[in-house]
Amino acid sequence: MRLTRSANHSVLWFAIAAVLAARAGVTRRGALRGVIAIGFASATANGVLKPLVPRRRPAAELLPVSRRLENRPTSSSFPSGHAASAAAFATAVALESPRTGLAIAPLAAAVAYSRVHVGVHWASDVAAGAWIGAGAALITRRWWPVRPSDEAAARPMNRVPELPEGEGLVFVVNPMSGDPEYDPTEQIRNVFPKATMLVVGKGTDLRQELADELKAGDGSVRSVGVAGGDGTVATVAAFANENQLPLVLIPAGTLNHFARDVGIYDLQEAIDATDAGEAAAVTLGVVELHDAERERKRYFLNTASLGCYSDLVRLREQWEDRWGKWPAFLVALVVVLHRSEPLQVKLNGSWRSVWVLFVGNGPYHPAGMVPAWRPQLDSGLLDVRWLRADIRFSRLRACFALALAALSHSHVYKQAEMSTLDVEVATPSLLATDGEVIDKATKFTFRASSKPVPIYRRDESNPRWANRDRPHHPW
Repeated sequence: MRLTRSANHSVLWFAIAAVLAARAGVTRRGALRGVIAIGFASATANGVLKPLVPRRRPAAELLPVSRRLENRPTSSSFPSGHAASAAAFATAVALESPRTGLAIAPLAAAVAYSRVHVGVHWASDVAAGAWIGAGAALITRRWWPVRPSDEAAARPMNRVPELPEGEGLVFVVNPMSGDPEYDPTEQIRNVFPKATMLVVGKGTDLRQELADELKAGDGSVRSVGVAGGDGTVATVAAFANENQLPLVLIPAGTLNHFARDVGIYDLQEAIDATDAGEAAAVTLGVVELHDAERERKRYFLNTASLGCYSDLVRLREQWEDRWGKWPAFLVALVVVLHRSEPLQVKLNGSWRSVWVLFVGNGPYHPAGMVPAWRPQLDSGLLDVRWLRADIRFSRLRACFALALAALSHSHVYKQAEMSTLDVEVATPSLLATDGEVIDKATKFTFRASSKPVPIYRRDESNPRWANRDRPHHPW
């Protein structure tokens, strides 16, 4: 009796979602997906099917008094809204975290059965509700695809040095990245006592300090490492690429997009990989900026963009802690498209009017939707996407297409994969890489780095890691 009442208006599931959302990672994503799935399931079961399929509920007088509800519902018996919400939440959580979903499933089944036990639904009502709920959870994948693996594919590098206790390692730590209350410097120094530590401060010329250490080491430097956000990581990764050194990566930023794609979640993985001498090949994105005054080159780990994309990322990151990543992205997209002006660009020789030009370091998934993750880190290709501005009501059409998960079928949206991209803009425009505005120019050449950077990562096919669980959260 108490169980069935606790699930009224999905209060039980919202309470569990709040608990799951307290921890970042798959459980938080599962909680958000579960709440969204409940919304779809409830709207279908209670808002559509109950008015369309009137059905009497079981007779209360046939039940013992102890099993009767005091306030019996008067709406149609078909289908069970409680069962729909229970199945929706459990299935949605399981999509993100199978273990958590498995733990919730018995409770969801108990809630569904309770509706038959208290005599307010037939068994067929509950079965139909469960099917509706499970379907609602599965359909969320159309707008919000489930990432099949936290670790992107990349070929293993066989010849990287083992670094016991950090011997031959120059390690860069940026304590200004990530959590302002936590400085990882001492923890890293303790696990890599033989490493040379460089701590980033305000005004630090990081590339020069790395160059000085490499020169002073006179051949003893065998690897560089970095703990920081994507900006710091990009600088050190570029240095590693130019000097043909492997990279030790520890996530210590706010979002750690690059580390998540590589599959590095905590300090222990870096220790394991450096002790074993295991690494994966990772390609960096390169953009060359050309104008009348000077030529320069920048590296990017994840994405580069022209137009309104950098504003979109900034607003999404500002709001995502409050609303979640994808709701924040949708709101940010509407706001940015409303405020932005079209950008006149020449893409590989053809002039176009666009709202935004996105260049991914490697093909992103899902295609035709918001780019979310990379399945491969060493493809050597660029993922180029843009929204056309030369079509009537293009911004409104883009928003509707995104809301209907049909962006790939819209004439407003274009996507291509290529090895190089030459871009010219009519007026000097700001370039953003990895969500940060870095420079301005009139001509840009995007490409993948000619050689991949070896990044220390455990080879999960190695039997020595067979019984070690992969972590799910940054350290």
